[in-house]
Amino acid sequence: MRGDEERVVAAFCAWLEQHGWTVQREVGFIDVSAQRGDERIYAEVKGRTSEPGLDVDTMFGQLLRRMTDATARYAVVVPEGRALTAVLRVPASVLERLGIDVYAVTDDGAVSRVG
Repeated sequence: MRGDEERVVAAFCAWLEQHGWTVQREVGFIDVSAQRGDERIYAEVKGRTSEPGLDVDTMFGQLLRRMTDATARYAVVVPEGRALTAVLRVPASVLERLGIDVYAVTDDGAVSRVG
């Protein structure tokens, strides 16, 4: 599991860049910050861990504390599998109300927006 967060971050950053975003990593305690024109996205990322439920809950707490830009989109990015299942415990209506997008990364690095 060591290094899996780095893998997920790298895949997500590459995906953003392929879609025209300018990406910065680890800016102001946020894992990924990206801009495309007037659009901004801030993302918290978790890799595979031994406690995905607890780690996903921690990730949401970290993201909520950093939601200071009312015009930006926010995202959580996790590997497919147990971490994604843990993320999806949060009702879609809550994620939508908070402006949080969910992205999943496959083992081969493919990224998709969930929901």
